[in-house]
Amino acid sequence: MKIRLLPAALLAALAFPLALQATVDDALSFAYEAATPYVQQGFTFREDAWGGDLGVGEQKAVTAQLFKGNNYWFCLGTDTDGATVTVHVYDSKGKLVESQNWQKGRFGGALVNPKQTGTYFAIVEVKKSPEERTHWALVYGYR
Repeated sequence: MKIRLLPAALLAALAFPLALQATVDDALSFAYEAATPYVQQGFTFREDAWGGDLGVGEQKAVTAQLFKGNNYWFCLGTDTDGATVTVHVYDSKGKLVESQNWQKGRFGGALVNPKQTGTYFAIVEVKKSPEERTHWALVYGYR
C-alpha cells in the first residue's frame, strides 16, 4: 500500500514548482499588459523580468543599469484579484528619481529619466491583497 502512494507523492512534489511558476508567469502577463500603452508610444521592453511573491507590506528591491539620455518605464503586475501593488525607482543614493508614477489595482508604473548613467533600484511593494502571498512581476522598457 505504501509503495503505491510513493509515485503519487513524488509526482505531486515535482508538480508543485510548476504550479508556483504558472502564477509568476500569469503575473508577468499582467506586467506586460501594464506596459502596452508604452509599447504603443515607442518604448522597447526588454525580455528581462523580475518576479516573485510578497506578503502585504513587504518590499523587494531589484536593480537595473540605466543610461543617461534614455527614458524608462517600469511596469508591474500581479495575477491576484483585489491586490494593490506599487513600484518606485531610486538612485544609488536613495533619492526617488521617477518623473511619473501611477498605480491602479493590480498594475503600477514608474517613469524614469536618469540624469546620469548608473545603477538604479526599483522597489516593488504589495500594499494590500486578499492572499497571504501575492505573486508579482516587473518589466521595463526604454526609448
